[in-house]
Amino acid sequence: MKAKTKNKVLEQVKASRKQSREEELKTHGKAINYRKIVESKMVYNRKKNKADADEALPFSLTSNP
Repeated sequence: MKAKTKNKVLEQVKASRKQSREEELKTHGKAINYRKIVESKMVYNRKKNKADADEALPFSLTSNP
């Protein structure tokens, strides 16, 4: 069988990523996720506001004759 040839550019990219990851672990002590989206607390969120409104009703729904 013919041996599979490896792409040298791909190997360089992989080595660079590995080195970057190791440096990140040394400096921060843990992996940092750069793709995580953190939503601002000031952004209007209708779903959350509706859920908060349903939790605390101004009156009781129990029947008290």
